[in-house]
Amino acid sequence: MTASEHKPDVGCLKVSSKSSPASVAGAIAGMVKDGVSVDIQSVGAGAVNQAVKAIAISRGFLSPVGIEITCVPSFADIVIDGEYRTAIRFSIEPRYTRGVAVTQIAAKPQPSTTEPLS
Repeated sequence: MTASEHKPDVGCLKVSSKSSPASVAGAIAGMVKDGVSVDIQSVGAGAVNQAVKAIAISRGFLSPVGIEITCVPSFADIVIDGEYRTAIRFSIEPRYTRGVAVTQIAAKPQPSTTEPLS
């Protein structure tokens, strides 16, 4: 097996200052539910603002179904129209606890609060 066979699928979304945070959030949530890690790339303060809002909104979409996410920001040097720019890249993945997906933990049956404990 090669290293690329171990790498999970990653989708890249480019967010601008005119992007709708709710639309981007829906795309993030859909990709995470499908098991695809998401990279969001944005250039400029307005674009970063929209990206951060989208990440927060997507968490609201995913939390009720038992999926928590992590977000790791980083810098990326990119070329736009032959000009070098610095982008902010947000890597979004499902959160894991001790090698177990949070969704697997949430799926465990919880003791009922109405039954007496023996």
